[in-house]
Amino acid sequence: MPAENSSIQLQRQREIPYNYTSFSDKEVVGKLLGSDAWKKLCELRPQIRTGRSSRMLYEVLGDIWVVIRNPYLEEDLLQDPHRRQLLIEAMRHRLSEVNKRRDLTDTALNESVGELIELASAAVARFEKHFVDLKIKREQIAKTLSKYTRRRNICFDAYARAAHVTDATDWRVAYPIVVLYPDAEEEIPGLVRACDSLGLTLIGRGGSTGYTGGAVPLSEMTAVMNMEKFTTMSQVEMKTLPGVAEPVPTIFTGAGVVTKRIAERADENHWVFAVDPASAHSSCVGGNIAENSGGKKAVLWGTAIDNLAWWRMVNADGN
Repeated sequence: MPAENSSIQLQRQREIPYNYTSFSDKEVVGKLLGSDAWKKLCELRPQIRTGRSSRMLYEVLGDIWVVIRNPYLEEDLLQDPHRRQLLIEAMRHRLSEVNKRRDLTDTALNESVGELIELASAAVARFEKHFVDLKIKREQIAKTLSKYTRRRNICFDAYARAAHVTDATDWRVAYPIVVLYPDAEEEIPGLVRACDSLGLTLIGRGGSTGYTGGAVPLSEMTAVMNMEKFTTMSQVEMKTLPGVAEPVPTIFTGAGVVTKRIAERADENHWVFAVDPASAHSSCVGGNIAENSGGKKAVLWGTAIDNLAWWRMVNADGN
């Protein structure tokens, strides 16, 4: 039992500096160095004397982690190559100091430490290369997508990326590489095809009030398409639908219309809009359909999908 508790406590320890995320040290090490590295660190822990080498290694991991998990820091280093190079040199200096402190009298210990230094050096090299690749990828994305929407609608800035990293779940996995704000529905088919050609995962997003994680990027190579500009909304119109004897009241809307605005339009004409989620003041009708939103009125009149007369969509092929 004590050994089991010790193992659990070790997994929950947070010695990596600047780690203000929900990831444990074990998860951070696994992401940056691989799962085998954590096993080696656990095996070496009883051999720690002063703790300086482990502290310097964790500082290197902390430097990398805080940058890749903070789009503001990442953007700052991307735009300032000199500052970026100073950080990389500092990380390599720490690793060289760890290398100098290796115990050459213990072959097994020396070998394990050497492997960790190699893994950390490779992580620093990937970190350095990441900025070169990111700049090239951004230029490629901007050049391709600007054929279908205005350049100002293609956003790589830290604010846009941070604002589109999660939904109401507050589940944060990866920051999208780009956020799109198309002006018109006609732009969407071309943007979908272009994102596919670029190898980008595409997520449509409205008010981002869902609790299923549907709008949460799972990979950095993700484009989030913000639909909030699509606010077209008609008056209440009586339409005859196939298979329905009597005309029914309908409202035509764009995907970005806020749910409460539709309810108010219906109420003005003495009708009830059945979709009534708790987030009606900020959710959008496109998200209501994607999540099949309901609410207290759904008991009487059904959920979002039950109340759709018709809709127009773009599939994954851009059709």
